[in-house]
Amino acid sequence: MKKSDLLNQPISNVIAGMGHTDTLAIADAGLPIPVKTQRIDLALTKGVPGFLETLQVVLTELQVEKAIIAEELTTANPELFTVLRETLGNVPIEMVTHDIFKETTSKTHAVIRTGECTPYANVILVAGVTF
Repeated sequence: MKKSDLLNQPISNVIAGMGHTDTLAIADAGLPIPVKTQRIDLALTKGVPGFLETLQVVLTELQVEKAIIAEELTTANPELFTVLRETLGNVPIEMVTHDIFKETTSKTHAVIRTGECTPYANVILVAGVTF
């Protein structure tokens, strides 16, 4: 059995297959996911599982060198932005428009859909290296 906190097999498989600068998105329940992008749907009901708790577990397994968010998060949901910054620690955050963010999800290895119903609760994680 796995030793880390992440037990979800599809998420573990995606992370295990990622290389340096590959990307993985964690999204709220409303983010449109491109048809050709792998969808890992965790949403059970509104708010379950939440965006932040999903991010925290993914961060136990994925080395992240940069995060990408929609700049609209900073004004539409400043409280979540503050907690996201704290959760990511020293990871640099790149801000793009929400439209560019949605376009960028088509290049991710997968989008993890949560039950989060908070505006702009989305992040694209850019894989780093551990050496």
